Amino acid sequence: MAAALPTAPATAQPSAADALKKYNELSEKASQLNQDHLKAQGDLAAKQGELDKAKGDLAEAKKAEDALRGHVDVLTESTFEGARFNQISALLVSDSQQDFLNRMSAINILAADNAEALKKLSDAVSAADNATKTANEATEASKKLLGEIEAKKADLDKQLAEAKAQYNSLSVSVRNQLNQNGDMSNISVPPGAAGAAVSFALAQRGDPYVYGANGPDAWDCSSLIQKAYASAGVTIGRTSYAQAAAGRAVSRNDVQAGDILVYYSSQSHVALAIDGVRAVHASTEGVPVKIADIDSIGPVTAIRRIAG
Repeated sequence: MAAALPTAPATAQPSAADALKKYNELSEKASQLNQDHLKAQGDLAAKQGELDKAKGDLAEAKKAEDALRGHVDVLTESTFEGARFNQISALLVSDSQQDFLNRMSAINILAADNAEALKKLSDAVSAADNATKTANEATEASKKLLGEIEAKKADLDKQLAEAKAQYNSLSVSVRNQLNQNGDMSNISVPPGAAGAAVSFALAQRGDPYVYGANGPDAWDCSSLIQKAYASAGVTIGRTSYAQAAAGRAVSRNDVQAGDILVYYSSQSHVALAIDGVRAVHASTEGVPVKIADIDSIGPVTAIRRIAG
């Protein structure tokens, strides 16, 4: 591309190659911010789940506390309504030895019931206090995560604007080259879940890349991989970070169809191996889902085998 451009003076604009390199750098950064934003959203969803559980636990604890407090109140009131539950009163009012023993037995049972009720009440109050603390902590954590999400979204929007501007600065010929669907031929896949995942990903060739998209007609890198394996009945995480920890590690020489290829030190991009040489991936905005040589996509930092 650079060779096709006319000789430029020292003050000329960057070459097509430089512009494309800059676009790739900005896109990589945007991809990382996109994954950060997605992870924060997942963290918030998990924290909201904790908050909902904490609120449920608190409601149950309060309900138990109210019920036990009522039981303790009944026992307490019965004592002040004329029932003298002690050994002296039992002895004075008993008509016989057997009557005394019966009264003593009743006294012991009531005393045990009262002690048990008081302990249960104390436990319920403690449980309610703990549930309140957990709910408050979850609420504060959720608020903090919401703030982080807003900040990450602002960073992402800014980075996307820069990448878009850089893309628009590319020549028409370069943009057309990026926009090509590449190899659309039929490709055989192995049997099993790995092959089913590859088959799904290959079927999305030509679909556009959109940051944060989840399909069915637009994808980002990690949503394509997640849905590919979901189509095979296998559940993996939404983000490239989660996918970089899924399954088991394999070496570059052992790559086979269905392996997840993780790129860059930030682990911000993923692709799905078709074989030991090629992969299918959702690259970046302005570039459709397509096949590429594994090593041309970027530096591979991890390879994970999900099935097989």
